[in-house]
Amino acid sequence: MTTKTRTRRRGKGSIQDYATKSGVRWRFQIRVPIDPEDPDLGDKKYSRGGFTTAADADDAMQEALRKKKSQERFSGKVPKLGPYAENWVAGLDLADSTVKGYRKLISNHITPYMGQIDLDKLTATRIARHYQELKKSGRKDEGHKGEPLSPNTVHKTHVVLGAILDAAIEDGHISMNPAKKRNIVKAPRAKEIKAARPEAATWDADELRTALTWLRDKRKDEHFALWQVFAFTGMRRSEALALRWKDINTKTQRISIRRAVNTVDWSKTKTVKTGSPRVIDIDEETLKAVSKYKIARAELSFSLVKPDAFVFADENGLIRSPDAVTSLWARRVLWLIDAYPDMERVNIKGLRHAHATLLLELGVHPKVVQERLGHSTITTTMNIYSHVTPTMQRSAVEGFANHVSSG
Repeated sequence: MTTKTRTRRRGKGSIQDYATKSGVRWRFQIRVPIDPEDPDLGDKKYSRGGFTTAADADDAMQEALRKKKSQERFSGKVPKLGPYAENWVAGLDLADSTVKGYRKLISNHITPYMGQIDLDKLTATRIARHYQELKKSGRKDEGHKGEPLSPNTVHKTHVVLGAILDAAIEDGHISMNPAKKRNIVKAPRAKEIKAARPEAATWDADELRTALTWLRDKRKDEHFALWQVFAFTGMRRSEALALRWKDINTKTQRISIRRAVNTVDWSKTKTVKTGSPRVIDIDEETLKAVSKYKIARAELSFSLVKPDAFVFADENGLIRSPDAVTSLWARRVLWLIDAYPDMERVNIKGLRHAHATLLLELGVHPKVVQERLGHSTITTTMNIYSHVTPTMQRSAVEGFANHVSSG
């Protein structure tokens, strides 16, 4: 095995290539203080190898030189990305669903590809190549394995990896974050994410009316009130399942959305997604559907309609599983399509989308729609429902023309 010095700069370290069974690899070597706080102790050699290109080795060497210049202490063994990422996510104090999402991104899109790389050997060029691999063949889900990963998921992976490497800086393992070298690392931008996002399947007003009328009058669906609430409030699945009877004010015709089901442990509730409760108005028909449902619940047991009882609980008064409710709806959609073959299959979130889309098409101000849906900003609302914008513009133009002409 031979070693040949490719680059050597006085006082700046050296880069060498060397042969391995896997091919040529590169290492760098610099001299660093034994103790930055005690210069009299002299220097020691500091070397790292295993880089696939001279450029990667040089990036790592420049990082080490910056660390030396800032008089940081060079520790012993640097952890690998995979184990470090697991420790990082285990220490997060965030919502269970958020942590679960981070774990999924790490286990699917970070650790299998780069988990065995030492933190101080992870370079911007390696990260950039990884994102390109994800874009080409990063999907892991059944039936789509090896297909391109969506720009949105690649972006989420980039955010998580960036946070992990920020923590590694704080822990003294690296001195700069290679994921933030924007001239090299090209994570998907908002425009690309938006362009690739599929339009949510939903129903127009006639289709929604047909579906709900059929469920109520033909199927006599015991869960009809729940479907009505989804469609006529735009509430999230987890929010509707966490409603208590005391949250519904029949006099003011308003619902207070104060909590949501914890989708990781659905026997518990948590704060709503934005952290801020909201109050929304409900129409007369929805209130009637809920009132009729309440009578049916009381016939089962008065305990099911106490102020603190969950509105859409199971027969024992316990929170229903969100996944079970999704399955209930999916089954009803199949029945519906048997009766109306031209109807599109719409998932339970499609009822929320129908609510928002129809309001915007009616010319309701986006701010009102944002408040009903519980989005943190109006930008979120408009990004999701940008497909409605042409209709809004047409209505605005025609309304303006009619107003001026009639004047």
